[in-house]
Amino acid sequence: MKLRSTTPGSISSRAQRVKRVQLFVIAFVMAGAGFFTYVRSQPVAADQFDDQIAALKADMARYQTEANKLSKQSITLKNTLAQLANEKRTLLAQIDLTQARYNKLTLQIKETEKQIADNKDALGTTIADLYVDDEVSPLEMLASSQGIGDFLNKQEYRNSVKDSLSTTIKTVKELKDQLAEQKVAVSKVLSEQKSARDLLIAKEQEQAQLLAQTNNSEAKYQSLIKDTKQQIADARAAQIAFNNISHSGNTVLVESGSMVGYPWNPENCYVDQNTAESFKGSGGGLDGHNYACRQCVSFVAWKIAKETGEYYNGILGNGGDVAYNLLTHPDTKDKYKNLGRSPQPGAVAVMYTSTAPPYGHVAWVADVSSDRTRVLIEQYNYWNYQAPGWGLYSKMWMNASSFDQYVIRK
Repeated sequence: MKLRSTTPGSISSRAQRVKRVQLFVIAFVMAGAGFFTYVRSQPVAADQFDDQIAALKADMARYQTEANKLSKQSITLKNTLAQLANEKRTLLAQIDLTQARYNKLTLQIKETEKQIADNKDALGTTIADLYVDDEVSPLEMLASSQGIGDFLNKQEYRNSVKDSLSTTIKTVKELKDQLAEQKVAVSKVLSEQKSARDLLIAKEQEQAQLLAQTNNSEAKYQSLIKDTKQQIADARAAQIAFNNISHSGNTVLVESGSMVGYPWNPENCYVDQNTAESFKGSGGGLDGHNYACRQCVSFVAWKIAKETGEYYNGILGNGGDVAYNLLTHPDTKDKYKNLGRSPQPGAVAVMYTSTAPPYGHVAWVADVSSDRTRVLIEQYNYWNYQAPGWGLYSKMWMNASSFDQYVIRK
């Protein structure tokens, strides 16, 4: 017995539908990860694009405000750095001047010390003679003089030399002391100026670091602005694509292609609109549990096993028979209950053969809208104007009334 879910449409109309689906999927991919998560949580509405674009614009305005603020801070920091650079140049010039004065005083002190030493050497003999003369008594000096005038001249010369020597030594010493005091004062000024220079350099380095951090932060905000502009462009493109799709029965495709985790794929199981073709090639087109792989029943059986750990081999029948078989088969009748047409997340949704001829259709309910009028369906091999193709996975929001019956594990 063939386990095919639905009846194929014409080849030409099917190609047109696939093209529309491709456009839709491309639009959703362009919208970005945040939007993709959003549309999975509830049915898509056209104004959701407007909300997303408005939110992105608000983000971009906030980023621009921060970038402008950082730009002003950057200008202020640059001006502060320029001012610090001028202060540093002035201070370095003052240090050079003070250093020159210090060097000059050091040289003058050295020259004064040499002058003292030279005077001492020059006056050494006179000093010695004076001390010798001091040992001669006035009577002896008078006796050795040619007369009273010569005596007086000798006495006056001796006193004059002593006074001159005393004055010279005193003057030179005072000059040396003055130079030493000046050197101490200049050295203190020089030390203070160098400390100020070091503080200025540290402040300049701090301001430069702040400037680099500010510029880096501004660049990050500019990058965010650029990215947000691209997201807005993508959202607008998605909105255009969304608006161009004909929404038959309020059905909105969320995802399509292949289900992550479902083990059968186009590489290991061939499927086309003629279900019999599924049985060609290696493996016979079966999924190992007596269902045609990549068909609706195979997927739901796999999903039930994934959620409950129980694989119902070959007992589910065709798509339109699954609800009846779950509620009546000895292995499952005590485990499942009938929900009628009231869906719940985790339920199995069934279309009878009258709704989806000739074999019916079965799908998995991933989510239900708050008003319970919409269901988020996961399925394989569903075909309508948005379906991705035969034997492929799709996830879409549909009217709950699209399915004839829902059953769920107790």
